Amino acid sequence: PELSEEPAAEMVKMTKSKTFQAYLPNCHRTYSCIHCRAHLANHDELISKASESFLLFCRVNVGCGPAEERVLLTGLHAVADIYCENCKTTLGWKYEHAFESSQKYKEGKFIIELAHMIKDNGWE
Repeated sequence: PELSEEPAAEMVKMTKSKTFQAYLPNCHRTYSCIHCRAHLANHDELISKASESFLLFCRVNVGCGPAEERVLLTGLHAVADIYCENCKTTLGWKYEHAFESSQKYKEGKFIIELAHMIKDNGWE
């Protein structure tokens, strides 16, 4: 996933485990990994939400595994598991390809399960 247009030096800091972690600007409400608090996306990138997961654009600290075909509730999709780059916890999946035309809007977007994310920065 791409980072914002802000200079990389301001968004990326070295963590104790010697991996790089990107930070989103503090002026936005963010979604973070519940296990390590690494930023994942701004609230503005939320597309839709279901009872147990959110569909959104993820921009930072998300890694992607290999794609495979799975039959989901909305039909056949090619998806790849996604994980937190900081703590390596599986967060959900990325839609790589939708086989049904009504589901094409999901391509390139991410599902993060609510059990793996937390809201940060001004959600009161």
